[in-house]
Amino acid sequence: MALGEFDLIARHFTRPVRRSPLGVGDDCALLAPAPGMQLAVSSDMLVEGRHFLSTVAPERLGHKALAVNLSDLAACGARPLACTLALALPRVDDAWLAGLAAGLHALADRHDIELVGGDTTAGPLNLCITVFGEVPAGDALLRSGARAGDDLWISHPADPDEPGWLGEARLMLEVFRGTPGVRTEGLDLDRLRLAMECPQPRVALGLALRGVARSAIDVSDGLLGDLGHVLRRSGGLGARIEAAALPRSAAILRQHEALQLECLLAGGDDYELLFSADPADREALPALAAQAGCGVTRIGTIGPAGSPVEVIGADGRPLATAWASFDHFLSR
Repeated sequence: MALGEFDLIARHFTRPVRRSPLGVGDDCALLAPAPGMQLAVSSDMLVEGRHFLSTVAPERLGHKALAVNLSDLAACGARPLACTLALALPRVDDAWLAGLAAGLHALADRHDIELVGGDTTAGPLNLCITVFGEVPAGDALLRSGARAGDDLWISHPADPDEPGWLGEARLMLEVFRGTPGVRTEGLDLDRLRLAMECPQPRVALGLALRGVARSAIDVSDGLLGDLGHVLRRSGGLGARIEAAALPRSAAILRQHEALQLECLLAGGDDYELLFSADPADREALPALAAQAGCGVTRIGTIGPAGSPVEVIGADGRPLATAWASFDHFLSR
């Protein structure tokens, strides 16, 4: 029997809610943040052919659609509460929807976030999730808090063998593109595809960084481009990144240096946290990250207002190569 709009919602996306006063089924969901808390809200859209390949497994697509939004909550230091899903489908495929829902619900359960509403329609494949989180008033991590002299840090997996290291998603994209010069011999392509399709949002780290990090952003469009947002919002500051300090997986290290830096600095789709902190916290931060289930590496410093953003090579001199971050309307 063919599934209609309300049948597919009931079958795949309606579950009992425990914390939200009202879940799926009414014109609006109801949320009740605890006293003294502020709502943190973010939306991200995933469009087939722009943000994911048509061959992606539906379970992974469901995971990623929620993960990229949870990453925004992590960058704000917010605890996830609830989400909505707007879904456009070219056709109703019950088995495909079951996989999509399974991937989404598995990640939702891991982070204790509830699906409380949304919309479905016919159209080109497109997923848009809106997430809601809560953060104590005045404690949110913002892009605007960086100060000259701050250390600059990037998060990464705790285990060298775990997928999702900085630049791996971009490297897999270059493999798919057949880019000349990409060294594929010895690469674990299944691992790299997992890095691209199943990012792990650093929610626990974001919570741990409240009151410690002075500024934060998640790396979605490339490290340099996203750092630029922080520097502009913080009063036009500069930065100095030590190229040799950038954490690199074995897959990245197999590539020639120019491609390594392209993936690391302008790759995007990493969903790691880039943050600044007082140098006085330098010794404490690795242990804080370990408790949150990941690692962090200090990669540079924040410079004074009006100073440049420089990537420093092993010889101590600025690298001259320019990198462009991803732009949804300019990038191809």
